Amino acid sequence: MKTKLFLILALALSIVLTGCDSDGGKGSKAGMIGSNAAEKVYVAPGEHDEFYAFLSGGFSGQVSVYGLPSGRLFKVIPVFSQDGEKGYGYNEETKPMLETSHGFVPWDDSHHPELSQTDGVPDGRFLFINGNNTPRIAKIDLRTFETTEIIEIPNSAGNHSSPFTTENSEYLVAGTRFSIPITETDVSVKEYAEKFQGMLTFVSVSPDEVGDMEIDFQILMPGFDYDLAHSGKGPSHGWTFFTTYNTEKASTMKEVNASQNDKDFIAAVNWKKAQEYIKAGKFHTMPSNYLNNEYSDHTHMATSKKMTSTRVLIPSECPGLVYYLPTPKSPHGVDVDPSGEYIVGNGKLSADLTVHSYSKMIKAIEAKAFEKEIDGIPVLKYDQVVAGVVEKPGLGPLHTEFDGKGFAYTTFFISSEVVKWKLGTWEIVDRIPSYYSVGHLMIPGGDSRKPWGKYLVSLNKITKDRYLPTGPELAHSAQLYDISGDKMELLLDFPTIGEPHYAQAIAADVIKDKSLKYYKLDDNKHPYAVKNEKDTRVERKGNEVHVYLTTIRSHFSPDWIEGVKLGDVVYFHLTNLEQDWDVPHGFAIKGANNAELLVMPGQTETLKWIPKSVGMFPMYCTDFCSALHQEMQGYVRVHPANANVKLSWGLGENETQGK
Repeated sequence: MKTKLFLILALALSIVLTGCDSDGGKGSKAGMIGSNAAEKVYVAPGEHDEFYAFLSGGFSGQVSVYGLPSGRLFKVIPVFSQDGEKGYGYNEETKPMLETSHGFVPWDDSHHPELSQTDGVPDGRFLFINGNNTPRIAKIDLRTFETTEIIEIPNSAGNHSSPFTTENSEYLVAGTRFSIPITETDVSVKEYAEKFQGMLTFVSVSPDEVGDMEIDFQILMPGFDYDLAHSGKGPSHGWTFFTTYNTEKASTMKEVNASQNDKDFIAAVNWKKAQEYIKAGKFHTMPSNYLNNEYSDHTHMATSKKMTSTRVLIPSECPGLVYYLPTPKSPHGVDVDPSGEYIVGNGKLSADLTVHSYSKMIKAIEAKAFEKEIDGIPVLKYDQVVAGVVEKPGLGPLHTEFDGKGFAYTTFFISSEVVKWKLGTWEIVDRIPSYYSVGHLMIPGGDSRKPWGKYLVSLNKITKDRYLPTGPELAHSAQLYDISGDKMELLLDFPTIGEPHYAQAIAADVIKDKSLKYYKLDDNKHPYAVKNEKDTRVERKGNEVHVYLTTIRSHFSPDWIEGVKLGDVVYFHLTNLEQDWDVPHGFAIKGANNAELLVMPGQTETLKWIPKSVGMFPMYCTDFCSALHQEMQGYVRVHPANANVKLSWGLGENETQGK
């Protein structure tokens, strides 16, 4: 009897499970994937993806570049962390990029890529990204896909609400996640409520092709935590909005103590008004030590510039500069729709999704509809600034982006889903599970005035059960959805570098034809560059030995060197003479305490080497460059420190002696 009952139950269960697999996808892993999903993400050999997607590397400190819809990884761009693959942060030219007021910092936590914009639309010039730990903003030139500038953000800690751009990239913003005692140093955490402060920083970007970054001004704020930001567009251009939590000013057990108030705030900053106050001299000059590091495509070298002060505005002295919009507790993302009218506050601990109105905000300001003031900052009345509420859309809303067709898409971390809802009516029109605790999401151009609106990428956390197991740590993941129709369709999972937080994407046609293929040798202004083999040489300057080295398929010049002695510091200055696309050359030597060099055509890079023993040390090309790549090698002979030998070097039958 028990056996028969067991068989009946097993049969019933199999029928239920079979039904779930064929019901169009409700709760079914297989059912979510349409029959033509593979076709939609397939990019045939030799064809190009429609979009470049730039994903933050989180704790890797880097940016990764993927193609959409294929999910293929094209490149990892080194930014805040050393990269042995490319020699970034190891060669002498790029070491200055990682200098800070704290010294050499070869790591950071990168969260939010942000494309430069013109008229509110991504223009393909630059990609910016924040360093969260040691506050910094980096600029990546999208002609070369290389980091060309890193500016440190002073008077800040936890540079999280960064580096979101204004409509024409006039500014990048940087808000401090961790309030700190800015005007004092040796302060007890028990004095948090009285002596800790926040800081909002506005970094200007020059409109030329270089895009130099400079800190224009900072705004001293109450000691809350400033989490994320987005700038206005269209009618709201000139304003930037920051989410802020911990309005309780808690200093410990924040998961409890910073969640007591029913509402926190969105800080609305009128940066055009700030410009007026700066011009009128209403700022304070604050001593501030920070570095601005820039890399030149002409010298192929980075330099660090030390800065010593910033201009600081205080809201109580600058009426109309900042207003607080009450928003449901513990907001994370703040997102502005393509029209510039709606400002979505994603309160993590709210059952509803609150949308604020820019036009109502302006009317409330004009009517002085204030609840109170905090340190001279007016708090607007909640019911005067709300446009509408999306009721009970899910649990744990984090981020919202837009498709340009009147719809918004929000991620829900706790209920693990993406929800589509309609602007203006606030009705939910679709939802789809993500199988992860989903964080940020990205629609190509989804934070701009003109989204492409074809795909959605979710950046996911807690990745159990989707990939082959790899020990305690599992791959982080992105998921690609088709949003071109009425219903969202999951197309693809693909693993990511580090922990992805946010991403940006742009149509490939905007960038690919501007891509730099190689550096022109004639434009190479590196002080140690040599542009032909007849000028290669080795020079001694005291205990420094400088090797002016060239490489071309398939040899170094020179390819042997003698006369180096223990106690010498050797600098190999390698110039790649190739003038053809995709022919880099590498360089490594036995015993070097750093990484290889990876030198692009027409470029010069330097490897510092201190030999530790007498002997013959092979050097070789690390990048497979030709059929005779294995033969691309040479030797450096190291003599005892007291040896009476001259430098000599050669290639083939040529031999030269120096001092």
